[in-house]
Amino acid sequence: MKKVSFVIPCYRSAHTLPHVVEEIDRRMETLSQYTYDIFLVNDCSPDNTLEVIRELCKDRENVKGISFARNFGQHAALMAGLRFSDGDYVICLDDDGQTPAQEADKLLEKLEEGYDAVYAKYDHKQHSAFRNLGSRVNEWMTRIMLGKPADLYLSSYFGVKRFVVEDMIRYENSYPYVIGLVLRATQNITNVMVHHREREEGVSGYNLKKLLGLWFNGFTAFSVKPLRMATAVGGTFAGIGFLYGIYTILKRLINPAVPMGFSSLMSAIVFFGGMIMVMLGLIGEYIGRIYISLNNSPQYVIREKIGIEE
Repeated sequence: MKKVSFVIPCYRSAHTLPHVVEEIDRRMETLSQYTYDIFLVNDCSPDNTLEVIRELCKDRENVKGISFARNFGQHAALMAGLRFSDGDYVICLDDDGQTPAQEADKLLEKLEEGYDAVYAKYDHKQHSAFRNLGSRVNEWMTRIMLGKPADLYLSSYFGVKRFVVEDMIRYENSYPYVIGLVLRATQNITNVMVHHREREEGVSGYNLKKLLGLWFNGFTAFSVKPLRMATAVGGTFAGIGFLYGIYTILKRLINPAVPMGFSSLMSAIVFFGGMIMVMLGLIGEYIGRIYISLNNSPQYVIREKIGIEE
């Protein structure tokens, strides 16, 4: 009998989390071919989410809790849950009820068909305009920087096979980016349509600062293309400066009356500024690779484990 592990990052979800867990229970009761457990990761939520997790773990043996010492972010919480999970399939979803746990069987069906990973795709997203804009930027970033297929839709509701999880948890960089880890492990990924609900209460925890931080994680941890773009821009400006210098010399030869000073100064600034950008880009290429390989800061710090045996 195969096992399914559910991983749920939790932040300000004291009121919605019990409903999500109950919905998972109801759905999995109809899927008798699977056993399952649920990992609730408290990302140092300022409300009483941790107390709710304790109550859920007390009432159910298959519900386990992890609590961080400080707020490390959604992707760090996912990594913690993935490391403690042991299911043949792992399904990650949100704690606010917007990702329908009752449709988890659709993800499992695709995994059983042979796909290594499956992402939920929504017919109509119930996010704010700001979150939808952030999703579009994230879509563009993952396609350009990480090589995501153009027809693949990415979301926070997804399922992966065990071997993908094992590859993901080998990553120990302090700023994990789960989407990049999945794309690094496999390209055998598909989508399945599910219904996206309206948020029961509260607002999204992602503000502009957190979204920018998430995108920069994807840039620096899984791609050196930004550095290469800086090198290309530097080379372009160096070339423009060089051509402008030739133009200044020819203009002076053709018309000696042309005053000198400003044009030659601007030519030198543009040329040397471009060359400096080229050098910084090349140095950054190596520093970026060293950073990716050798950063040993912890992804998260666990203060408490609930229902998890050592």
